[in-house]
Order: sequence, then structure tokens, then C-alpha cells
Amino acid sequence: MATRRSAGLVQRSNVKSTTKEVSNSDGDHKIVSSPDQNLDEESDFADKQTRLTIMEEVLLLGLKDKEGYTSFWNDCISSGLRGCMMIELGLRGRIDLEKNGMRKKSLLNRKVQFLNDAPTGDVILDEAIKLIKETDPPETVATWVELLSGETWNPLKLRYQLRNVRERLAKNLVEKGVLTTEKQNFLLFDMTTHPVNDSTVKQRVVKKVQESVLSKWVNDPQRMDKRTLALIYLAHSSDVLENAFAPLNDEDYDLATKRVRELLDLDPEVEAQKPNANELMWSVVASFIK
Repeated sequence: MATRRSAGLVQRSNVKSTTKEVSNSDGDHKIVSSPDQNLDEESDFADKQTRLTIMEEVLLLGLKDKEGYTSFWNDCISSGLRGCMMIELGLRGRIDLEKNGMRKKSLLNRKVQFLNDAPTGDVILDEAIKLIKETDPPETVATWVELLSGETWNPLKLRYQLRNVRERLAKNLVEKGVLTTEKQNFLLFDMTTHPVNDSTVKQRVVKKVQESVLSKWVNDPQRMDKRTLALIYLAHSSDVLENAFAPLNDEDYDLATKRVRELLDLDPEVEAQKPNANELMWSVVASFIK
């Protein structure tokens, strides 16, 4: 039998955050139901009380259930969450990639095109839309991930950084009843933490990820639900996908990681050209596995 965890997952994100998000006294931001038709792609979204964005699902996978915070050693999740934002906006029809002309551009070189500023019901997403709408000339997906993460040496572009994203997402999940809020003392400082309050919601996310590469594996990314596919890629890029596979037995774990590596080995440029593919989603994927 193969040694468990021996292979691990490969091609972790090359877009890493160098900044730390600090909890502050942000106002409450409640996510309300969105009119977006794309939200109906998953059965999870049938229950309005537990609708989660991709970025909320990634954060939930990264949170320690009892402790209520992400690993202090995880330097990937900040940029990963910004990638989630871009995909979420793309799936909701708010942004897209510029159209290719006679001279074909690669996904990484095509600019993000603003389409629609209709409110999403999510304050963080609406802030990102506003920044994208007002930016001229437009930027690429990879550049937007860097700007929204604050990974820029240009002081004039620091205004694009979305701050305290993890804390604000956690507050969204608190309002939905998924998390709760506590204070923990870490010797020299107190920190607000968000332990899991409703484990059924997190387990549903974990089960969805597990089944997508095990019992419901279709061996064709074009036949997979786009939101689930995006979740797998961005959870991996955020270094939290392992948390979804940790409960599996050795045989299932090895099979799940093998299939994830198959997804990571795909060429986003090829996948983006297939019928019904979401080019912006594949552009985000390309920016993380380049």
C-alpha cells in the first residue's frame, strides 16, 4: 500500500501573499440572496440560509473547527481568496476576459473586462467590482490578484488592496450561523477567533469536494460543476485542500490526490477553448499553476 501523504499535492500556488490580515472592528456585512442564475448550478444553493460563496467555502476548509483560525504558516490563503473573488464575479457575469482578436493572446495576457455592476449582495464582491470598473487601462487576472492582495511595490496602487478579508468573510459566516465568535489569548495578545458552530455546513463542503474526485468523478473538467471545479483549484492554491482529504482512508486519499494532480496537469489554455468553458475561471487557474 502506498505510504499515506507521501506524494501529497503538487504545484502549489506561485501567487503568495506577503501581507498579514489583521482583525479590526469592521461593520457587519450580511450576504443576502442574489438574483444570479449561476447560483442555481449547485444543490447547495437550494437552501438560502446556507448559501456560500467560493471564497467562504475555501476559508471554511482552512479554519480549524475548534480553534477558529487558519494555520499561522499558511501564506497562500490570502491570494487564494482573491482568486476566488475573480472566479465568483466571472461566474456571476460581472466580469469576463477581453475577446481575442486576430492575434491570439494567452489567458495570462488578456485583460479583465467589466460587464455589469449590479449588486451581488456581497459587500466584498461589490467593492472588487467597483475597483475593476474604475480602472483604466484594464489589468490582467494575475495583476488583479496581486493588487487585491496588496502585493504591489507601487504605492499608488495600494488603494486596490481589500483588507481584512478573512475576518470579514468569517463575519459573513457568523451571520449565517456557520461560525461563532470568541476571544482567545495568545500570551502577548488577544485574537478574535471563529470556531465552527454548524458542523453540518462544513461537512457538506468537505463531502462535495471528496465526492467530486471519488464517487462522482467524471474524468472531464468540462462536465464538472464549475463552482466545484473552481473550489478544488482554489482550495489547492490556498493550501487548504488537504483538510478535505484528511478524513479519508488511505486508498481513497491516494485516489483523490491522484485525480487532483490530473486536474492540475491540465492545460488551462486548452480547457478554456472548449465549448461552454468559462475563460475567466481558467485564467485564474492559469495564474496560480503557472
